[in-house]
Amino acid sequence: MSFTDFLEDELLDHLLDDGAWTAPSPPYLGLSTTTPTDAGSNFTEPASGGYARTAAAAAAWNASSGGSKDNGSAIDMGTASGAAWGTVTHVGLFDASTAGNLLATAALDTSKAIGDGDSAEFAAGAIAFTLD
Repeated sequence: MSFTDFLEDELLDHLLDDGAWTAPSPPYLGLSTTTPTDAGSNFTEPASGGYARTAAAAAAWNASSGGSKDNGSAIDMGTASGAAWGTVTHVGLFDASTAGNLLATAALDTSKAIGDGDSAEFAAGAIAFTLD
């Protein structure tokens, strides 16, 4: 997992009392078919097939432990309808349901091709954001 440069700067400024940062409530989980950069670019979301980011409400996540936080319940990203979403390789957290800032990314253990009619669901514990 990687925080983007945007989030790193916001947190450092907040920590050292050089700016206020308000965490998004809720953050939104998105899917990418490309490998994102630390700068927050190259995050390519499906552009059709009914794709939309999913609210990642606090209740869906376990408490942080040992510098890691994972989803405590299944997260359903929906079903591709009318078009394939492509092969998903990464997930990301955003501060908005559309546009906004990419905050953090994580590579999937296994890429998943999502064709028309396929669903994208992550079992409990399948997504972990970790700091070290």
